[in-house]
Amino acid sequence: MRSMANRIPKEQLRQLYRTMQIIRQTEEELARCHQRGLIHGACHTYVGQEAVATGVCAHLTPRDVVFSTHRGHGHALAKGMPPRDLMAELFGRQTGCSRGRGGSMHLFAPEIGMMGTSGIVGPCILQACGGGYSAKLLKNQTVAVAFFGDGAVNNGAFHEGLNMASIWRLPVLFICENNQFATEVPFAYSSGNPSVGNRGAAYGVPGHELDGNDVVEIHRVAGEAVQRARDGDGPTLIECKTYRTRPHAEGMGDFTYRTQEDVNAWKNRCPLRRLKSHMLEVGAASEQELEAIEGEVRDLIEQARQFAEGSEYPTAASATLHVYSEPTAPPQPAPPPGERETTFVAATREALDDAMAENPGVFVMGEGIGVRGGNFTTTLGMYAKYGADRLCDTPICERGFVGLGCGAAMTGTRPVIDFMFIDFINDAFGEVINQIAKMQYMSSGRLKMPLLLRGCGGIGHSAATHHSGLYHSIYAHIPGLRVVMPSTPYDAKGLLAHALRCDDPVLFLEHRELMATKGPAPEHHYEIPFGQARIVREGSDATVVALSLMVQHAVKAADQLAAEGASIEVIDPRTVSPLDTATILQSVAKTGRLLIVDEAFQPCSVASEIAAQVADAGFDDLDAPIKRLQGVFTPTPYSPTLEKAIVPHVADVVAAIRELLNE
Repeated sequence: MRSMANRIPKEQLRQLYRTMQIIRQTEEELARCHQRGLIHGACHTYVGQEAVATGVCAHLTPRDVVFSTHRGHGHALAKGMPPRDLMAELFGRQTGCSRGRGGSMHLFAPEIGMMGTSGIVGPCILQACGGGYSAKLLKNQTVAVAFFGDGAVNNGAFHEGLNMASIWRLPVLFICENNQFATEVPFAYSSGNPSVGNRGAAYGVPGHELDGNDVVEIHRVAGEAVQRARDGDGPTLIECKTYRTRPHAEGMGDFTYRTQEDVNAWKNRCPLRRLKSHMLEVGAASEQELEAIEGEVRDLIEQARQFAEGSEYPTAASATLHVYSEPTAPPQPAPPPGERETTFVAATREALDDAMAENPGVFVMGEGIGVRGGNFTTTLGMYAKYGADRLCDTPICERGFVGLGCGAAMTGTRPVIDFMFIDFINDAFGEVINQIAKMQYMSSGRLKMPLLLRGCGGIGHSAATHHSGLYHSIYAHIPGLRVVMPSTPYDAKGLLAHALRCDDPVLFLEHRELMATKGPAPEHHYEIPFGQARIVREGSDATVVALSLMVQHAVKAADQLAAEGASIEVIDPRTVSPLDTATILQSVAKTGRLLIVDEAFQPCSVASEIAAQVADAGFDDLDAPIKRLQGVFTPTPYSPTLEKAIVPHVADVVAAIRELLNE
């Protein structure tokens, strides 16, 4: 360390020592506070690993972004978070960095580039790729850093993230803090390759294996990696071999999986003690100067604890704020459909093209959406206009590029993830549910999530069980997501245009049987806000609420029954989250009868929710029990005869309406 220390200015060495002291003293005070009962949940301390965050973050500006894991206190403090903000968060107070919503594992301070820590292993790797992709697209010279433990390198996110960063030469640092244990599972047992740093070669990425308790060496290598990233030369993988000398989380037993002797041996390799010894040896500071730094930090931490302990808890009224973004100015009223006809998919292309022309931060990712133009021509012709960075063909790694999209949306761009078949989104279920849907809420609205997830689905074309889903009932259950299901070219264009200006994540579901259908739609830009149902056909005898393709079936059924003298009102919700219950209730108040038609199977479905809401708020208006017509509770089969047997058809809708009218 001596020769390296001589290359770092004395003042910078003092700053490194001060940062490490802030981390160590904050963590030791938090451990004491946990024993006092001030911390209500988990407390994962960073004691023993201070050199890693300190050495890396010393090179970062506030505009550079850090994505971290559950053991993220040190990363937040090294990035510039005041200790009082961290302590208040663990105390669950309103003044905490996440306003009391995150605790130990969910730390947000986007104002300083601390983009969040995650209680799930792996997402930070993918989100850092997204931060890097934004930097590449915006050309703003920023760098993204992912901090993660050794447990993450056996996770698919590690493979997918390093591969994407490599092929797109993203400005990302992947920092593995190998503290020897993933919770209680030793790295020596869980990994066939005992090295992390040398895995970079498998992806064409420079890899380093460092002593994770040597802050000077980490500082040197990280500095070179940051400069390499800023110069456009791509990512770097750095393994820092270190050790956490406190339990996985405060209060947990520690010596069923490791020994006291091992812990003591690593304590003797303390990174703070090591840096202090070398600073004294090379004359970078005197004993008195270092003691002054320690004392100044001690006062800072005491003030921070007093501040956190004296802060108020969040009010109960704030618990539901920031699930969704604040509404922007409403768009101009949507124009009449007009005379011009176009196909469903062509209408969505127009909306996407308008958005990409207006906003250079809009980009599309998916398999085959580049030169080919998408499996369903969703991006046909756009590659020639916007190029490979904005029409980006991906490897087959849905979790990877969805997680990347999350990080990109957090850092100033607007990703459009085109899944081809929406079934493939389920490979990224955790990224959608645990990260994308919760990001605005956990950051108290300081991070937006302007991310569009789109894909084709629905039963038809003998696509069988892995290419026929829509999954709207599952995703409509999740707070933070918007779920959109257009049934006409007019609605598809207006709803997609609105989605491309929305700051919430939107799941845009396109039924395969509708993609080639034609209908009127204006050529110019217009928007249809979410949560506004459309009365497709007016009537007085019964209300039919139909979703997606079932809207066409319902209209045809209503036309048949009109010849028999029945007047059927057909409503298309257009979005199922938010759901326009008011329009449905108004219709039921007029007709007294309700049938809900959806090809999704019945248990726990959107149709069940509509029925429950109408039964609750419109019971007195009903002249007959609510009826549902839905698909059979089974995976989707291949053979046309089997496929036909499990999904509603026009004749089924007619029969169901007749039964309802006879009640």
